[in-house]
Amino acid sequence: MSLPGRAAKILLIDTNVYFAKRLGDALKHEGFDVVSSTQPAYALTMLEYDTPSAILCATNLREMGALEIAQIVHADPKNAALPVIALGDGNQRALMEAFQAGCEDYIDRKRSPAVIAAHIKSLLLSKVEGFQPTQMLPQADTSLSGSLTHHDLPGVIQLLVQARQTGALHINATGLDGVMFFDAGEISHAECGALFGDEAVIHILKSCVQNGEGVYKFLYGSSSGQRTVLRSSTDLMLDAMREFDESQRDMADKEAQ
Repeated sequence: MSLPGRAAKILLIDTNVYFAKRLGDALKHEGFDVVSSTQPAYALTMLEYDTPSAILCATNLREMGALEIAQIVHADPKNAALPVIALGDGNQRALMEAFQAGCEDYIDRKRSPAVIAAHIKSLLLSKVEGFQPTQMLPQADTSLSGSLTHHDLPGVIQLLVQARQTGALHINATGLDGVMFFDAGEISHAECGALFGDEAVIHILKSCVQNGEGVYKFLYGSSSGQRTVLRSSTDLMLDAMREFDESQRDMADKEAQ
């Protein structure tokens, strides 16, 4: 694979040599040039003389992981736009922590190397060619849809935010019918039953995390005249997870009594 102006080189940082070898081979099969390192600090020195197209890094490294590396890399103006992709265990909270730290994406390392490599290729192409959502192909030029069983809602929202999209994200899950309007990547308005604004966003997120299933459809260009969402999508996702965790603890306490 080539990106305009330079070959697409991936800097892969992972202490699991066997996993890194399998993933490196899959990335090479997709056309990438791959440089592997087991030492994050040493890998960062490589940026001075051989900047990659993206950094793919594990989150569980003893010295420093993807979250710390993203903050270090992006603190340098020369590398502010360099994508750092986190490889983790797929935990929902870890996903949001990765986005909050400035990671471009978060990938479950339990997926097969071939799937991870294809995901990364799609992501990097989307940055060059415009919004082509990772893991998802639009069914029509004017809409994007998928299953929440395969794509978690926070991940879909983060993709729309990062791509600065304008449109309406419709979510239908068990007992839930909601919509979020995006304006240049910011959630501007949301409705779900009698709820609207920040409350509606949090309720939709909590419900989708709890049920783990449903469908979504994003209609490009749709807009709302109202502005009821006042906080950032990251803050709202973290609040939703906190409330979900609290409700789970309360439920566990009641069952224990």
